[in-house]
Amino acid sequence: MYTSGDYLAQNPSWHVEDSPWKARQILKMLQKNELNPKSICEVGCGAGEILSQLHSQLPEEIVFSGYEISPHAFELCQERRKERLHFYLQDLLQEQEDLYFDIVLCIDVFEHIEDYFEFLRCLKDKGQYKIFHIPLDLSVQTVLRCWPILQMRKSLGHVHYFTKELALSVLKDSGYQIVDCFYTATRIELSGDSLRGTLAKLPRKLMYNLNPDMTVRILGGYSLMVLTR
Repeated sequence: MYTSGDYLAQNPSWHVEDSPWKARQILKMLQKNELNPKSICEVGCGAGEILSQLHSQLPEEIVFSGYEISPHAFELCQERRKERLHFYLQDLLQEQEDLYFDIVLCIDVFEHIEDYFEFLRCLKDKGQYKIFHIPLDLSVQTVLRCWPILQMRKSLGHVHYFTKELALSVLKDSGYQIVDCFYTATRIELSGDSLRGTLAKLPRKLMYNLNPDMTVRILGGYSLMVLTR
């Protein structure tokens, strides 16, 4: 899907418009945990805009590396090349070099990967800290309605679906130590101006203020940002 052009046909921007928001969530995690990396790598960097945003907002001594297997996404990366910001049309996990980074970003990636346990085990040795952003596609409302999950499978290529508890268990089972995590309001802050998205925002906001975990389990619309070692 990602190398054949099918994903590009359905997502021609490669979600560049969401990148400033995602970069802000990463910055929040870095600041919250007082992390001061010298090297940051993103595996599955897409069009490279998240790294470009971080490059413009973090200290000048940091070196950024983006790895992407899709030639179409890699083409989009080229306009974002800068000093200290490099992109590679390669699978980071297949590289024979002894590559190691202070922080590895895995932003909305492993829900796409058939054998995500093998992927996570191999990724673990590529950096001191890893930051994951994981869509929480499983909720009461998505299970009852069914079509949202099928739509994400068709248009976004999600082949695995998670709750907060399942996502954290997967990381722990793969050998990661959970350092910190928080919800991100994906559907509230990135849903655009559609009528359906607008109508769903109010109950999610109201319920979230009362009980975040229960809201995410029932109504969905959130993702999980996780910092691991």
